[in-house]
Amino acid sequence: MEFVLSAAIGILAASGAWLLMRPRTFQVIVGLCLLSYAVNLFIFSMGRLTVGAPAVMPRGGFVNPDAYADPIPQALVLTAIVISFATTALFLVVMIAARGFSGTDHVDGQERNR
Repeated sequence: MEFVLSAAIGILAASGAWLLMRPRTFQVIVGLCLLSYAVNLFIFSMGRLTVGAPAVMPRGGFVNPDAYADPIPQALVLTAIVISFATTALFLVVMIAARGFSGTDHVDGQERNR
């Protein structure tokens, strides 16, 4: 499972970096989304991969911390998802406004002649 998760993070990060270098603004926005997904998966995986483990330890007595999931990465990822949704919406609005002003969706605002 660790290899599959590591490969997914690597593929998402590589695809996002490749799309960031594209000339169209929509491709850049999708690249930023893929990079944020890769970072979210990476942060989430830092909390250990445990299946069916509760996130909160009970009070009193000795407890084995290996039997519980770490709630901090889960909270960070949830916050990052909300923030990335808001920034993606803002980027889309800015992209639509830039398309209206320049008439093109190229990052530099100029169409290339082929």
